[in-house]
Amino acid sequence: MSFNIIDIFNRCIVVERINDECYETAEECDVFLNGKLFIRTKQNVITVDGLDPDTAYCVSLGGETKEFRTKKESILLDVKKFGAKADGMHADTMAIQAAINVCPPEGTVYLGKGTYFTGPIFLKSNVTLWLDEGAVILADPDRNNYPILPGIVRNIYDNDVEYNFASWEGNPLDCFASVITAVDVHDAAIIGRGTIDGNADKSDWWINVRQKRIAWRPRLLFFANCKGIKVNRVLLRNSASWAVHPYYSEDLCFYDVNIWNPSNSPNTDGLDPESCSNVTLLGIKISVGDDCIAIKSGKIYMAGAHYKRTSNIEIRNCRFERGHGSITVGSEVACGIDGVHVSHCIFSETDRGLRIKTRRGRGEKSLINGLFFEKIKMDRVHMSVTVNMFYFCDPDGHSAYVQDQGPLPVDYRTPKVGEIKIKDIECTGVDACFICANGLPESPIEKISVENVNVSYLPEGKRTPQCPIMMDGFPKYSGKSMFLKNVKSFEANNVTVKGAADNSPEIINVTDVKTDSLRFE
Repeated sequence: MSFNIIDIFNRCIVVERINDECYETAEECDVFLNGKLFIRTKQNVITVDGLDPDTAYCVSLGGETKEFRTKKESILLDVKKFGAKADGMHADTMAIQAAINVCPPEGTVYLGKGTYFTGPIFLKSNVTLWLDEGAVILADPDRNNYPILPGIVRNIYDNDVEYNFASWEGNPLDCFASVITAVDVHDAAIIGRGTIDGNADKSDWWINVRQKRIAWRPRLLFFANCKGIKVNRVLLRNSASWAVHPYYSEDLCFYDVNIWNPSNSPNTDGLDPESCSNVTLLGIKISVGDDCIAIKSGKIYMAGAHYKRTSNIEIRNCRFERGHGSITVGSEVACGIDGVHVSHCIFSETDRGLRIKTRRGRGEKSLINGLFFEKIKMDRVHMSVTVNMFYFCDPDGHSAYVQDQGPLPVDYRTPKVGEIKIKDIECTGVDACFICANGLPESPIEKISVENVNVSYLPEGKRTPQCPIMMDGFPKYSGKSMFLKNVKSFEANNVTVKGAADNSPEIINVTDVKTDSLRFE
C-alpha cells in the first residue's frame, strides 16, 4: 500500500493513501509515527498531528516509510495570555484579535481547551491559527455586535474604481463580517482538532432568511482576495449561511475538514468557492441543510465589473451526506466555470449527486465546461445527475424570459454549458431518475458522456415522485431512467440500468446520440 504526504504544516501533516476506494477502505490500516502506532483508520486522507515545529519525523503506512520535516514556527502565542477567558461567557474577540495582530510572520496563535465566545475575527498573512482539541470558537448570536463589510466602495477620486469587500448570492452586497474573515491575506492557516461554531441554532440567523436585516448573513469562514490559505482538521458547524466561502481567491487547500449543519437549516451550503482558482478539497466530510459543495462565479454584474472565472477545482476522497446536492455548479456562474475534477468520493442520501443549474441572464461569459466526475459511489441519491438551464432563482426567475421553452435570440445574456464527463460510477438506491438534462433550445448543452456506470433503483413501492430540476412546469419522476433535451451530443458507453420504470431514455432535440452499449435490466 502506497501513500503520499500531501502537505506539511508546522505542527501536522496530511497523508493520502493511494487506492481505488472512495473516501475509505473496508479494512483499517495502521499509521506509524517514528515507529509508534499513531492511528488505526479506514480513511484515505489522514491528519498526523501533535508534532513539533522544525522537527524531523518519519511516517509509515502499509510497510512504506517517508521522512519529512515540519515547517518552522517563529513564536507560539497563547490567547489566554492576551486576556482570553475561554469560559463561553466573556467576550474573547479582542484578546484573540490582539494575538493575531501582534503575531510575527511564521508565528502561531494558540487556542487551548475551552469555549471562546467571540464576534468576527480577522486573519493576518503568514500566521497560523491553531485550535487545539477541546477548543471551541462560539460565535456571538447578536447581529448588532458584527461589523459590516460593504459590498462596493467607490474611489472618492475616481468613481469608476470600486472595491468589492462582500458578496451575497453572486452580487456585491453588504454582509456581516464572518466568524473568521480574511481579506487580502496570503499564506495563512487554520489547523487543529477544535471547533468553529456559528451558534446559529441559538440565534435568529435562520429566521426570515430572504429578508435583509441590517446586512446579509455572515459565513463561518470568508476568504476574499486571498492566496495560499489552508484549513486542516477543524469541525465547522451551525453556520448562519454558507459555512465556507472562498471569494476571488486562489491556491486554497481544505484537508480533512468536517462541516455539519442541521438538515433543516436554510441556505447553509458547506463550501462554496466563488471566482476562485486552484482549490483543493481533500478528505472533506460535509452534511448540511443545502448544497454540500456549490461552485460559483457570480452574477452578470460581476462578470462585467470584476471578471474572474472559477477554474481548476480538485475534489477527492470526500464524503457528502444529506443536502440538496453533493456537488453543485451554479447557479451564480456569470464568469464561467472551467475544470472541475471530482474523484474517489461518496455521495450519500443527498437529493442530487452532480447538480448543474444556470439560467438565461447569466451572460455570454457564463460557460460551464470541463466537468469530470470519476470513481464515485452514490448511495440513495434521489437524482444522480441533473443539468438545468431554466433554474427559477432570483426575482425574475419565473418570468417568461427565463422559463420560455421556445428558442430566444442568443445575446449577451445567454449562458452556455460545455462538456460533462462521467466515468466509473456506482449508483445504488436511485429514486426519481439517473440523468435529467434540459438545455436551452438556443444554447444546447454541448456534450454529456457516461462510461462504465452501474445504476440500480429503489423498488417501485419505496420510490417517491420528485421533481428533479427546479423549473416551471417540469413533471415529477419516479424511477425514470434518463431525460435529455436540447443536447448536442450524448454518449453512453458500458452503462447498465437496473430496476427503472422505463427501458429507454427519453431524448428530445439531441443531435448526436450513441447508446449502443446502454443496457436495461
